[in-house]
Amino acid sequence: MFQTVTRKKAKLRMALTGVSGAGKTLSALYIAYGITGDWNKIALIDTEHERARFYADRSDLNTGSFLYAAFPPPYSPDRYKQFVQEGARAVGPDGVVIVDSFSHAWNNEGGVLDIKDRIAAQQGKNSYTAWNEAGREQNNLVNTMLAVDCHTIVTMRSKMDYVLQENDRGKMTPVKVGLAPVQRDDTEYEFDIVLDIARSHIATASKDTTFLDSFGKIITPELGRQLADWLNTGAEPVRCETCQKVITAEAGRSSEQIMEASRKHLGKTLCYRCYALEYRAKKEAENHAAS
Repeated sequence: MFQTVTRKKAKLRMALTGVSGAGKTLSALYIAYGITGDWNKIALIDTEHERARFYADRSDLNTGSFLYAAFPPPYSPDRYKQFVQEGARAVGPDGVVIVDSFSHAWNNEGGVLDIKDRIAAQQGKNSYTAWNEAGREQNNLVNTMLAVDCHTIVTMRSKMDYVLQENDRGKMTPVKVGLAPVQRDDTEYEFDIVLDIARSHIATASKDTTFLDSFGKIITPELGRQLADWLNTGAEPVRCETCQKVITAEAGRSSEQIMEASRKHLGKTLCYRCYALEYRAKKEAENHAAS
């Protein structure tokens, strides 16, 4: 029954959450392209009134022509399953299906809450039995979606609220913040990685089984490339010798360029921030000694 565990090649099961304007769609496309290196291996399912079309073939965003399907209402679990399965067949085992967004399956026309209300209205039914049946629909949808033979990324809208924060002038101003995603309360637990994207486009991990526990930056295709290496080969990403954070692209330089420069000038493998700080300190020390 029990055997010694070994890591195996795996598929990505990721959720991106955030308020409107956080950059969930573009971030999902960047991660997908980083994984595949081929826009034709990305299938995006669009419930957002075809807004994802705006991201196709953008020279300013470095995007290409991905596979695309508009998903109009009703947003029933059965239709979601059909779209995801067809997307998986279109991209193949090495491709990525993006569900943008998964929130519609919960609280929009034909979604799980609609199903619950219809069941509760039937003779002999009540709220308890309605939730039980609607919950089975939700569970089957999630299980089907995460079982397809390709990588899967879903986006979820975050509930929005306003909090007062001090601005650069010292005045308190209202700022829009994201709360819990619009989906069933335990939905985040079904994914291996959940990244919360702020209005500033900075993504942080609220759940992670890989190496993103300290991630806190704008998403680029390099994140997808690093995830692909981790999922396909088990290769652990290189961490900075000073701060121990994963070394990623920054300031227009790839992670490889940053590591090469830090080794050349400092003899250590550093992230961009630590490399810049230590290189500056080295130069200041040299100038001081020369004077």
